[in-house]
Amino acid sequence: MTDADFSVLISVYSKENPDYLREALSSIWEEQSFRPMEVVLVKDGPLTEDLEKVIFDFSQNAPLKILELETNSGLGISLAKGLELCSCNLVARMDSDDISMPDRFEKQIKYMVMHPGIDVLGTNIAEFVTTINKIVSYRNLPIEFSDIKHFAKKRNPLNHMTVMFRKETVLKYGNYVTFYGYEDYYLWVRLLLQNVTIVNLPEALVYARINNIYSKRRGIKLFMIEFKLQEEFLRLGFTNKFNFVHNIIFRAFPRLLPIEGLKIVYKFLRN
Repeated sequence: MTDADFSVLISVYSKENPDYLREALSSIWEEQSFRPMEVVLVKDGPLTEDLEKVIFDFSQNAPLKILELETNSGLGISLAKGLELCSCNLVARMDSDDISMPDRFEKQIKYMVMHPGIDVLGTNIAEFVTTINKIVSYRNLPIEFSDIKHFAKKRNPLNHMTVMFRKETVLKYGNYVTFYGYEDYYLWVRLLLQNVTIVNLPEALVYARINNIYSKRRGIKLFMIEFKLQEEFLRLGFTNKFNFVHNIIFRAFPRLLPIEGLKIVYKFLRN
């Protein structure tokens, strides 16, 4: 194993779209200029026959390592268990409905090898609904560590489906834990509190699917989870009372708005 070897970590559950999963898996193997040493796929509970067929087909050509969970346990537990199974210290995350650009891993690996002091590396994303040929928006994030640490007090500083990190560092500071919808954000904040160096590449290297994005981000349940997340950041000392009030107003309360109102808020935040 070399310093440039890496694992890809992905979790799948029963409600995933088989066509999207096939595209996602193809993008991290068949279409990549740098291929992973292994793909660690966690089955988060029993899957449909169509999803199983996609996974079986992929296993015929790619180095696939599968972890099957008996019941749907959620992303936090799935990724925590999957990460422990990864053989490489460098681990790239991938979502089951997004598409990695062909040079994604090449650019991230070269950067991580050249910058051994960097522990987590994200990128921007190009957002699409039906086809990657019709990009509807980009989510561009701060690049430097100091800017990321400041940005994280208000919003998630990384696009989770783009990250590559050092396994030993993530395990050292507690791995993924369950925090519904915010498993990644909670992890980044805990790492930032330990001054773990996190940066972003200033380019989009993943196409991110945003179907039904607004309906997935509203409701009383998400409001309560957002509230608890902000309470936890305050308890940890990552944010202060001003940050807490600001985030409740601009992050938690919008979860209770109708979809059109939520769209306005997100448009404002993006700008």
